[in-house]
Amino acid sequence: MFPTPLASELSGASVGQLRHWCHTELLVPEGGTSPSYMYSFRDVLALRTVAKLRSDLSLQKVRQAFHGLEERDLTAHPSSYTLVAQGGTVFLLDDGEAVDLLADPRQIEFKLSLADIFRPFKNRFGKQVVDFERPRRHLAVREQRLGGWPTIADTRVPYDQVASLMVDVPAEQVSLFYPGVSARAARDALDFAQSVSRAKEAVA
Repeated sequence: MFPTPLASELSGASVGQLRHWCHTELLVPEGGTSPSYMYSFRDVLALRTVAKLRSDLSLQKVRQAFHGLEERDLTAHPSSYTLVAQGGTVFLLDDGEAVDLLADPRQIEFKLSLADIFRPFKNRFGKQVVDFERPRRHLAVREQRLGGWPTIADTRVPYDQVASLMVDVPAEQVSLFYPGVSARAARDALDFAQSVSRAKEAVA
């Protein structure tokens, strides 16, 4: 499960947006809201999809798109679907076909370039959202590795453990504790942890 600050940093949505989307039931975290908000891996993917759609559309249209999924009895977790904003509407992509979730319920066959939500993008406030699979050059997010918790690339070492170690240990000596972690990777872990901490400050 991902705490709110980490979900915020990986999804590109602010802490305030996450709280608002939960209260208005656009996306309620699977891990619950008491005593704190805890998001699943697929919650974070869905949040990132919403943030990506919000960079092009109003929140009202995004809500309508999610409601359109329900109207079509598509009740799986939102992260299961590929949604693309184009021409002021939202399309559900499925095997080369597209369904306009805001207007015509018929399936319309035409080609759309698949918007990969893993790639970096700018949110509606102009903030650069990190590459989901590589939030920093030497960090990686893999669903099958520690449940998607960010780690040092090609290791199972969590980024936050390395960042915590660097309170007392310089980057060049981290490899004494974690042999697979270079000084550059340690600095990336610390930098990412600091970004998450800034989001955490917004929670208070």
